[in-house]
Amino acid sequence: MQSLAGTGTVDYDRFSWTPGQTRDLSYSDVAGVPNPVVAYELVQGSQAYWDGPTSGASTAPPTAVLVHGILGHRGNLRSFADLLVQRNPSWQVLLVDLRCHGESASLEGRPAGPHSVASAASDILALLRQLKLFPRVLIGHSFGGKVVMSMVAQFPAKLPRPVQVWVLDCLPGEVRPAAGSTLTRSAGDDPERLIALLRSIPTPVVSRQAVVDTVLRAGFTMPIARWVVTNLRRVSALPAGDAAANNNGGPAAAAAAAHSGSNGGGYTYYGGNGAEGGGVNWTFDLDGVAELYRSYLDTQLWDIIERPPQGLQLDFVKAERSAYSWRGAEDTIRGSGHNVHLLPNSGHWVSTDNPDGLYELLAASLHLAPSLSSRRAAAEQRQAADRAAAAAERRHGPHPPPVHAYTLQPHEQEEEAEAGSGIPAYAD
Repeated sequence: MQSLAGTGTVDYDRFSWTPGQTRDLSYSDVAGVPNPVVAYELVQGSQAYWDGPTSGASTAPPTAVLVHGILGHRGNLRSFADLLVQRNPSWQVLLVDLRCHGESASLEGRPAGPHSVASAASDILALLRQLKLFPRVLIGHSFGGKVVMSMVAQFPAKLPRPVQVWVLDCLPGEVRPAAGSTLTRSAGDDPERLIALLRSIPTPVVSRQAVVDTVLRAGFTMPIARWVVTNLRRVSALPAGDAAANNNGGPAAAAAAAHSGSNGGGYTYYGGNGAEGGGVNWTFDLDGVAELYRSYLDTQLWDIIERPPQGLQLDFVKAERSAYSWRGAEDTIRGSGHNVHLLPNSGHWVSTDNPDGLYELLAASLHLAPSLSSRRAAAEQRQAADRAAAAAERRHGPHPPPVHAYTLQPHEQEEEAEAGSGIPAYAD
């Protein structure tokens, strides 16, 4: 796969910058996969024509897989998926809800435990087999970063086609919060403590705002409180026994979803602050999420760094204000032949904090259309060169036409010799 960075020049003018329409295919709309292992959606560019493995299309369009982090859902990366396919209309992006998260937590055929980084990776590999897709790039954020690395660990020693893996603000081994990070117990936003708090909240909850207030009182920051309640959905009233038994978003939550009347048991996000119907409940299975997070802390994937399968390109993105300490690990990753890219103007939520900068990193490696900022910079460089040339011409005037030496032809040499013999000699 050719890299823009390797060519030295980029033909910016060949790219169209008119935003294209995107097409969304929910897992219920994809032909040929009636019982997916996890919930997903395909975000397709305006030139990507594919309805599933039995759609009749000879080949699927170039595909990127985006994997969210712990306590997230596929919607967390939706805006970045839109950016990718609007600028590259022949591509499609596969967004998944990891096991125990989003709509995957209430699928009828959802996978049973144990829940781990490796099993979450196996789910996505199984989905790709169901879809008969071989993606060009896997992109995982935070917990999702370890998931895509674990997918690599389950690859054969030699890949049938090259694939790139991008790990966003995540490390292969020990999870060590960076100095000043809010994702620590002392700073308040520790994920393990947050999961424990959410598991302690009896559900259904009367309102979204009630959850925000509870999270803030426990010492978490407002961004965390606002983010976590994107995982709430409306539910209809449950019998008292079910409501009392349900405080973890697990099986009783799935039962609540079945009564909610939304998308055949799927979830919808709750946007109001007042009580409505039976209140709101989690889209995820918090018991399963707790198990996944413990696996995330324990999982070591340094073998992939030191002995990657043939055909793999592995890149890490380190946020300028990373949540984690990269001390020592960054040198080890680089020393094993992989890239570590620093993303400026970004905290842990890289695709939200600096989406254009993140896209630019990917574009240089995947031969994607350049970002708007790159195109603008190239135009400014051309304009600066034109201004410099015009200023030089004003200072020195236009360059005179070049004087070319002329070689006399044989007959001209004879004529000149005859003419020269009639010229008198000058003497002192």
